Amino acid sequence: MATSIEPQAVEPQGKAQAMALLLKFRTVLALVVVVAIFAVLAPNFLSLGNALIMLKHIAIVAILAIGMTFVILTGGIDLSVGSIAGLAGMVAGALILNGLPLTALGLVIYPSVPLMVAMVVTLGAALGLFNGLMVNRFQVAPFIATLGMLYMARGAAMLMSNGATFPNLVGNPALGNEGFSWLGAGMVLGIPVPVWILAIIALGAGFVAARTTFGRRVYAVGGSERAALLSGVRVDRIKYAVYAISGAMAAVVGMLVASDLEAAHPASGESFELSSIAAVVLGGASLTGGRGTIAGTLTGACVIGVLGDGMVMVGISEFWQMVIKGAVIVTAVVLDRLQERLG
Repeated sequence: MATSIEPQAVEPQGKAQAMALLLKFRTVLALVVVVAIFAVLAPNFLSLGNALIMLKHIAIVAILAIGMTFVILTGGIDLSVGSIAGLAGMVAGALILNGLPLTALGLVIYPSVPLMVAMVVTLGAALGLFNGLMVNRFQVAPFIATLGMLYMARGAAMLMSNGATFPNLVGNPALGNEGFSWLGAGMVLGIPVPVWILAIIALGAGFVAARTTFGRRVYAVGGSERAALLSGVRVDRIKYAVYAISGAMAAVVGMLVASDLEAAHPASGESFELSSIAAVVLGGASLTGGRGTIAGTLTGACVIGVLGDGMVMVGISEFWQMVIKGAVIVTAVVLDRLQERLG
């Protein structure tokens, strides 16, 4: 009896393990498949020039997604990153073109590019902190709190120029604020500057998430907020911090986009929030919090970036691109649920 039952019991278990392994590495497999498909359909897809362009686009999505990862790890969501990016680009443009007026002193200060970057990143972090305040202190659902910020930031960006574009953001050597375009369009050792910025941010974020007390507490809050609170974790501070990080990352992206175009438009960054959420979900993070990695998010951002550029190269219409991206996101969530069931 034992010899006839044993093989039947082992076979289903082996299939389940194989399925679990397949689901674990599904994002990497998806990336390989997507690259292979577009390499066949578009002859120039794997050329060096196109690869550099894709890397720059991936960097934009990935930097946003890294900030979003910290928020989602706590079980939250941030819908305002696209609008904060748009506002950050407009503020950077206003500082370059018009400077910072100090009305009381009758002065106008034109900050250097490094100082301007610090000011805009601080603004993004402050807006993210406001999101954290709404979520934590006033118990507003993250979806609603950040949706409100989405409209407020976009409206503020529109008000800054009455909906017009800030053009020609090259700065003025006489004012000491030239060099802004290097951030988004410059190259170092043949690699676009945004890719280097992504590398620095990703290494720092990966270390913080995996090796620091703060990172462990972020996972703890997402796993069980009540258990984390009973363990002595200051849940409020963790939430403030993750939303501030997300806002700061959005500000960085806003400046990179404005710098690359040498122009800032108030509508810039629209739908960025969806791309960043998609990258995080594709990377294996759970929308309920407590599970996800920076490396997974980077892989998810690569899938989103390659998919977007590939579809443009083979001439797929914008409407079908939206359909396909939406289908990919839904599929990723379904596979995530299946992975949870299989353990």
